[in-house]
Amino acid sequence: MDPDFSVALLKALFSEPPIGLHVLDRDLRIVEFNAEGPGVRGIDAGEAAGRVGRTARELGLLDEEAKRMLRGVLETGVPVVDHRHRGRVARTGDEERVLSLSAFRIQDAEGSPLGLGVTAVDVTERDCAERRLELLYRAGETIGTTLDVFRTAQELADAATPELAGIAAVDVLDSVLHGEAPAPGPLLDQVTVRRAGFRASAERAVRDAYVSGDVRVMRFGTPYARAVADLRPRLVRSLGQEEAWTARDPAWAEVLREAGAHSLIAVPLAARGVVLGMAAFYRTKGSRPFEDEDLELARDLAARAAVCVDNARRYTREHTLARLTQRTLVPARLPAHAAVETAYSYLPVASSGVWYDVLPLSGARIALVAGDVSGRGMQAVTTMGRLRTAVSAFAAMELRPDELLERLHDVTGRLAQEYPPGEDPDEPPMTAACLYVVYDPATRRCVLARAGHPPPVVVLPDGRVEAADCPDGPSLGRGISAYTASELDLPEGSILALQNAGLLRGTADSRLPLYREALGGPPGPLQDKCDALVSALLPEAPADDALLLLARTRVLGPEQLGSWTLPNEPESAAAARRLVGGRLTEWDLGALGFSTRLIASELVTNAVRYSDGPIGLRLIRDTVLTCEVSDTSGAAPHLRHADYDDEGGRGLDLVAHYTRRWGTRRTSGGKTIWTEQALP
Repeated sequence: MDPDFSVALLKALFSEPPIGLHVLDRDLRIVEFNAEGPGVRGIDAGEAAGRVGRTARELGLLDEEAKRMLRGVLETGVPVVDHRHRGRVARTGDEERVLSLSAFRIQDAEGSPLGLGVTAVDVTERDCAERRLELLYRAGETIGTTLDVFRTAQELADAATPELAGIAAVDVLDSVLHGEAPAPGPLLDQVTVRRAGFRASAERAVRDAYVSGDVRVMRFGTPYARAVADLRPRLVRSLGQEEAWTARDPAWAEVLREAGAHSLIAVPLAARGVVLGMAAFYRTKGSRPFEDEDLELARDLAARAAVCVDNARRYTREHTLARLTQRTLVPARLPAHAAVETAYSYLPVASSGVWYDVLPLSGARIALVAGDVSGRGMQAVTTMGRLRTAVSAFAAMELRPDELLERLHDVTGRLAQEYPPGEDPDEPPMTAACLYVVYDPATRRCVLARAGHPPPVVVLPDGRVEAADCPDGPSLGRGISAYTASELDLPEGSILALQNAGLLRGTADSRLPLYREALGGPPGPLQDKCDALVSALLPEAPADDALLLLARTRVLGPEQLGSWTLPNEPESAAAARRLVGGRLTEWDLGALGFSTRLIASELVTNAVRYSDGPIGLRLIRDTVLTCEVSDTSGAAPHLRHADYDDEGGRGLDLVAHYTRRWGTRRTSGGKTIWTEQALP
């Protein structure tokens, strides 16, 4: 190579290139450097001469990490490319710059190291762009992880600090927290907001002044109010130059001054044209003022967060409506009944499909129902209402518990087909659980069946506590319906506890003593016992809907009950009239004597005509007078209206005329026809 060319090349390398070029010896002292490189450009000749012979560390140009990197290159000979170094370099004041350092070893012909060649390129702008993209990517993964407005607002503040701002504050309209939102478009009036998210990169006075959950007013004329007024972000490069608007909120301005905030970006949180709140980002001492690129980044972050906040608002609104609907679809009070004393505790905290019911049946019997529809939200609540209506209709048909659940299983399957599958392909189809219990105070017999529901707990008067032995059937709407009814005799004063899965904390062995302690002991107000048991089973607020339904059994005494067995012969009709008349006289119900004798005579006559075997006759005096006739035939009677010239067929017509209600229910040995008359 021409010596003149070599000299010119060396001169050009250390004077012309816009990148920094440093030659270091084995002690990392500067031998030569490019006066036009980053951090060196513009220094005078005297200062430049003073750099030769000194280390970059002494000049404050490198940190320990960069120094270790250079030592490694010198020792191993393996070059390093694009080592990012952040720091404040000469001629930039307090502004932080990012340099891309590349180093290679300089060695003699034998391979012995003589020093290092180091290049430095100012990549501050490129690094900022990469960090912005990385921040947006990270924000997309961390913002909106839940459907909670406060959580989403805090995630936005956390994502923006400290990469974008030293202080981030997120405010939402108070109505948004309740699921509501203003009309689409800008907000021109003074706006009341609640502080939902906040983060500061350092412990400052602003942290105590900006407590999440506090309410404040965005005053007219401030950048915050302007941002939500025209739905455009505001960039304030220097807070000190905005004395006019800071005077409108001097307390907050003083907090920002003490925190060292010098630059502000205010961005409206708006989604689908609806203003939901506002995000404010501040930079403090030691950082560059916000620029237009930062404004775009803040806008993108706020747009992502606004969609998540709006989704959370819609979720809150739906579940608020679902909870209100849920309250209207379950009984507000339980009916008083001679068969049981009832009390309940219902905590619909998750707007799911939990329901309960107490249904009076014929013959002074009572049905207790507890059910649960899978899922949450309006779909689960409305399905619950439809299933509760179906249970009431099936109960009026006097179906046995196992037969009722079989029909309810079919109804649930049809309802599940009406709803389209959810967005999640792994989401299971809609199912339901139900427990149906029928108690007869005349026989103390309890018949129950369940479909995917926890069994009831029985607390006997002697203090014994046990879960009722009742086989569990498949959940409603899933699989093949196969349900088995169980029967048990309950002494007077026994307590049946129906609870849903939301109360099943711990193991059965740990729960049963809680039932014994709360429900045992001397008789007392059942509602007090119910509240005590719920408090024991739920030491903390439940995360799902919780239900506890208690029923303390009663027994009909001889003064309320008359029961006879008659032979299957025509003379039994006259015997029925005589027995009924005598018992009504004892009860001082002579005013019902004629109608009741006629009802008993007609029903017994039909039993003699259409059945074989003995005939049962029973009178029950409760809030109504019930007359029941049982026979061994499974055929149900049908009411028909006889013509004037017919010689028969008027029996049931007469029965319907003199009664308030009448019906038929199947029994294990045949059927029972019952009638109800209002007491005088």
